[in-house]
Amino acid sequence: MIFSTDLDFEDWHRFVYHHPLGNIHQSPQIHRVYQQTKNYEPRVLGMLDEKTGEIRALVAGVSIRENLSIGSSLSRRMIVLGGPLVSPDLDQGAISELLASFDRLNRGSCIFCEVRNLCDMSAVLPFPDRYRFVGHLNYLIDLNQPVDAIWNRIHKGRRHNIRRAEKEGVTVEEIHDPEQLPVFYHLLEETYRNARVPLPDISLFSSAFRHLVPDGFAKFFLAGHKGRYIGGRAVLLYRKTIFDWYGGSAQDASTLYPNDSLVWHELRWGKEHGYGTFDFGGAGHPDRPYGPREFKRRFGGDLVNYGRNIHVYSPVRMKLAEVGLQLYQSFFHRFF
Repeated sequence: MIFSTDLDFEDWHRFVYHHPLGNIHQSPQIHRVYQQTKNYEPRVLGMLDEKTGEIRALVAGVSIRENLSIGSSLSRRMIVLGGPLVSPDLDQGAISELLASFDRLNRGSCIFCEVRNLCDMSAVLPFPDRYRFVGHLNYLIDLNQPVDAIWNRIHKGRRHNIRRAEKEGVTVEEIHDPEQLPVFYHLLEETYRNARVPLPDISLFSSAFRHLVPDGFAKFFLAGHKGRYIGGRAVLLYRKTIFDWYGGSAQDASTLYPNDSLVWHELRWGKEHGYGTFDFGGAGHPDRPYGPREFKRRFGGDLVNYGRNIHVYSPVRMKLAEVGLQLYQSFFHRFF
């Protein structure tokens, strides 16, 4: 086997798309989006058959530097969404070699590598001494059931909110014009500022709109009310799964429940277009408070704990980065 960071786009696409665990986050399509995103540096490492050049395994991630006013130089981390993809006949030795090679690429520039699992990856990542498992929840909604069954699994309070929003005239529309992206982004900014967590640069969304939307790998939606946009949500689409990606809303429009309307719209759209699963994109650590968890829980999905696997390259820099994030959050709490 040989390793390569320069994979043919079509070979890469075929390997991920036909792999049982293949997902949008390991695809060359999202890699191309990250290449044109500020503060993002995508990396991929493939394990190839030395004779045929066939891809046998790969791991793709993105190095992210948060645009923080405090501690930005200490905030670069490697995020691997979906985990490594490995041909079923490869043994743990080959997987270990793949990860070790990927770590060597990242160790000098990133504080840690975090694998965010979309399914049970215990067979692929059986290395607790290197990649420590940390619990992380998520909700998955089955779209293979009748739409009435999907509706009835939603908590009655959430159904009341959706009906009320419809009664008040809240509508949902898909974004077709990139000129609307700043409106979408402003709604995200308001939400993330209120939550005191960093938000990626708008280039992430403009790049996704340019590269993913035309080929059916993403959709952007806006919720409107009386000529004003009050909520926005974006999803990623791959095979039969909808991945809830980013969402935000106007704080003064909370009584109109734009987020409830947007998620219900996405569920109905997914059902109508043959998708089988709605992945809510995470619900936090099992033992820590997480505001969005209750919102997601009330849509009736199945709770899973596929967790994350974390390999810290520099414990000292990791601690400094945590302090920097705390200062950042304190800054926004005081001045916004």
